[in-house]
Amino acid sequence: MTFVVTDVCIRCKLTDCVEVCPVDCFYEGENMLVINPDECIDCGVCEPECPIEAIIPDSDPRAEEWLQLNRDYSMGKWPVITRKKDPPPDADDFKGKANKYKDWFSPNPGEGD
Repeated sequence: MTFVVTDVCIRCKLTDCVEVCPVDCFYEGENMLVINPDECIDCGVCEPECPIEAIIPDSDPRAEEWLQLNRDYSMGKWPVITRKKDPPPDADDFKGKANKYKDWFSPNPGEGD
């Protein structure tokens, strides 16, 4: 089992979760984070740290569509992130928005650490 980041993270990119991860399995895109499912040890410490509930276990039915995206972008496309950063200045404007993947997903990498 693993945890995955869903589209709820897009354009919010709150990084509270990354500092608690004991195996540094978070990767940073331009406007969201992902978890490497092969590195995640399923400890679950990241899930309650996310204030917008963007992290879910892969046993959740909603996780299926996000597992492959997490895998794809955490394997060489995006850099690892282990330290908390300030969220985008407009993050609050995107909390609770629908269709975030379709409307705002970016495949571009973030800065990482």
